[in-house]
Amino acid sequence: MYKAVFIDMDGTLLKKDHSISEANKNAIQRLLDNEILVIPISARPLHGILPITQKVLPDSIPVVSLNGSYIFHKDEIISQIDISLTEVNSVHEQLILHDLSVMYYSQMKWFSTQLTPAIEKEQRITDIAIQILPFEKIVSIWKEENTGPNKILVAGDEDLILEVEQHLISQFSGKLNVFKSQPKYLELMHIEASKTKAIQFLMNQYGILQQEVIAIGDNYNDKEMIEFAGVGVAMGNAPEEIKMVADFVTDTNNDDGVAKALAHFFPQN
Repeated sequence: MYKAVFIDMDGTLLKKDHSISEANKNAIQRLLDNEILVIPISARPLHGILPITQKVLPDSIPVVSLNGSYIFHKDEIISQIDISLTEVNSVHEQLILHDLSVMYYSQMKWFSTQLTPAIEKEQRITDIAIQILPFEKIVSIWKEENTGPNKILVAGDEDLILEVEQHLISQFSGKLNVFKSQPKYLELMHIEASKTKAIQFLMNQYGILQQEVIAIGDNYNDKEMIEFAGVGVAMGNAPEEIKMVADFVTDTNNDDGVAKALAHFFPQN
């Protein structure tokens, strides 16, 4: 029996216009009525998730944001993992050599050193305004708060992102998780922060076994959790590489793929 379903947001739960279809809402509500945990798990910051999920999920449900590095539950942050400032500085030195848009997400704040079209695109789906500051000033804020970014998001040309991804993986192996969330988006977190790690953390919190977990996603940052879950589901709009590791491939995000997957694994009597 499955006890928890972890659902990615962009490209999975959400349609192209960032809305949740009625079919997906109804499927989720049916699981909640049957005391099945339905947990959103996203690369988005928390303030980019809650305005959407609060319309379909009760406050008692945990929310996994920033690819697992920031977990919110009942008005509290129950887990957060940030990148050390030593690593942040080293990454910055690598990234400034290229034409890239770099965003730093730290708890409920986000920063960049410049406003680019890619950053303006992210701002349109984020309620909190980005702070544009010199890099040194951003670092000084983190030092004062004794923290660092939970996630670094890098946007750029597809070929350049692939090149930078391979370089950073070689440079920061064993220190940072580095992977694409989309062909033009690269995500960096602490090595102990990932969607899979977040699932394991919540499994321990709720006493849920691996085989009782379903994970649904559509992109490269979902690959590990799809492989890890008792049942991994890939969306119809996922890259072939992601579909290949899934136990089940559903329809696309624009065609109620989540609802169809839930109907398959939780058939109505």
